[in-house]
Amino acid sequence: MGWCCSGVCRAVTLLALLLPLWERGCRALNPSSGDLEKSPHSDPGPWEVLHRHKRSWVWNQFFVLEEYTGNEPLYVGKLHSDVDKGDGKVKYVLSGEGATSIFTIDENTGDIHATKRLDREAQAYYTLQAQAVDRLTNLPVEPKSEFVVKVQDINDNEPKFLDGPYLAGVPEMSPLGTMVVQVAATDADDPTYGNSARVVYSIIHGQPYFSVEPKTGIIRTALPNMDRETRDQYVLVIQAKDMVGQMGGLSGTTSVTVTLTDVNDNPPRFTHKNYQYTVLESLPVQSVVARIKAADADIGSNAEMDYRIMDGDGPGMFNITTDEDTQEGVIILLKPLDFETKGSFSLRIEATNRNIDSNFLSAGPFSDTASVKVTVEDVNEPPVFSTPLSKMVVSEDAKVGTSIGRVSAHDPDTSNSAIRYSIDRNTDLERFFNVDALSGVISTAKPLDREANSVHNLTIFAIESQDPAQIGKGITLITVLDINDNAPVFAIDYETLLCENAMPGQVIQTISAVDKDEPPSGHRFYFALAAPVAGNLNFTLRDNKDNTASILTKRGGFRRREQPVYRLPVLIVDSGSPALSSTNTLSVRVCDCDSDGVALSCGAVAYTATGLSTGALLAILGCILTLLGKIHHDPGVSSISASNNKYLYL
Repeated sequence: MGWCCSGVCRAVTLLALLLPLWERGCRALNPSSGDLEKSPHSDPGPWEVLHRHKRSWVWNQFFVLEEYTGNEPLYVGKLHSDVDKGDGKVKYVLSGEGATSIFTIDENTGDIHATKRLDREAQAYYTLQAQAVDRLTNLPVEPKSEFVVKVQDINDNEPKFLDGPYLAGVPEMSPLGTMVVQVAATDADDPTYGNSARVVYSIIHGQPYFSVEPKTGIIRTALPNMDRETRDQYVLVIQAKDMVGQMGGLSGTTSVTVTLTDVNDNPPRFTHKNYQYTVLESLPVQSVVARIKAADADIGSNAEMDYRIMDGDGPGMFNITTDEDTQEGVIILLKPLDFETKGSFSLRIEATNRNIDSNFLSAGPFSDTASVKVTVEDVNEPPVFSTPLSKMVVSEDAKVGTSIGRVSAHDPDTSNSAIRYSIDRNTDLERFFNVDALSGVISTAKPLDREANSVHNLTIFAIESQDPAQIGKGITLITVLDINDNAPVFAIDYETLLCENAMPGQVIQTISAVDKDEPPSGHRFYFALAAPVAGNLNFTLRDNKDNTASILTKRGGFRRREQPVYRLPVLIVDSGSPALSSTNTLSVRVCDCDSDGVALSCGAVAYTATGLSTGALLAILGCILTLLGKIHHDPGVSSISASNNKYLYL
């Protein structure tokens, strides 16, 4: 089978379409499948003479221009078999990619046409199979052969910037030729054929500040020392043109936004050399006195600065810090102001860039100074006590009207208004004290009792006569001194138990005392049995000389049947001057105890007079009545009984 490019038999218009074939040359290649040998009886055509091989010749690749816009189907080539004698017995069949839908073949002549407009960028080539068959039997007269129809490129695609538009930055003041960014355009045309995809770059808008390298697309600065503070952004328009930029080439554009980034090339500068501020003398400590700012044309970290007070006539009165959000210098008050003491302060403030770039030291110095005057304005202040906390003492036996002490306050203002004093009655609800409104003398208004309240905490008001709204406050602590006005008593209510089997000299109770008074040297108590029972035969008292005393038995053989309870009067004397004493009764209950001395039962028991006759009992009763009658008629015995009847059991 043979393939031929029969441009000779087509119109001149088709010859023009096939000119690229002449440029490339018709390459004679062996087919991928064997062809029948050429018949010795066939006449060689003009193409066969040029491409004669040992076997029959073949074209294995055809070319067809893309985007053909003619009205007739585009001629691609011709299929011809050596066994075809022109008698119509051979039929040509085409199969493969696009067969029948894109490519058609004349089954009689073998002419191949493209019936549709082709786009190389959509599909660059088509692989087809051709075969010659017997028209009557449809049997192959030659094996099937494969060939390629390649779509020939034309310049029908403009360059495109797939990554555009671009954003880029370059430091201000950069040297001439500093690289900014590289742009890239792509062209869908065939890069291996002609110049359709060969792109060059140019700058349409953005001169004279920037330039672009034609081949690489690298954008560079075209002017030195561009200043961000003058202009910080540029919008460039970059063009990419194919056909190496020649006339007739297609082009595309993109924008490049170039931002000049900041460098620290501007020092801070105060807009004024002198600043003046006024503050009230009542301004609280740690308050903001003023804000001062040095102007810096830079931005970000390049505009950060530190402030300091270089000198001034108020050392330790002020401090200055940097507000990190506004870069202002914030002057803070460290100590209270007093107009009457000092009415103004002068400070010298320095502002320095925090991040200095050594490349721009020639633009310095990167610091500046300014003078700040702070004027203190007078306010009407409340009276001030000469001693905020006054301490006074008074004896608890002081008479009403006794002067205790004096408080003093003054008006700190230049007006020096007169002061009136009063007591905050919320701190003296029972009105124990008075204060003289003019002199400030504090005196007692009621009798005092240290044991009820040993310290009085008074709030004293000092009020300006000219402006009663101005009130100062002072504290007065009044300590009430103790006197010996309370007698000692038992520390607790004692419950004393006495075993019937107690031995003579046995300690049955240890007692102690308490006293509401508080003598400076501490308590010293003295213990003794009261005079009426000092010589009793049952108990005795021993003073331990450590503010305790022991009660001891004088005998044994106590019987609760005989007397279940004994009441012992104890005299307690303190060491005050004068000394005070009291008599306290200790009750002693007689108990039945076990061998370990543990009480089992105490108190009175029922008495049964076993063996006594009625007459004997009446006799005993008569004796008791006689005794009682004698006591009633004896004046001395009656007196003792009246005053000491609680000690009858002793």
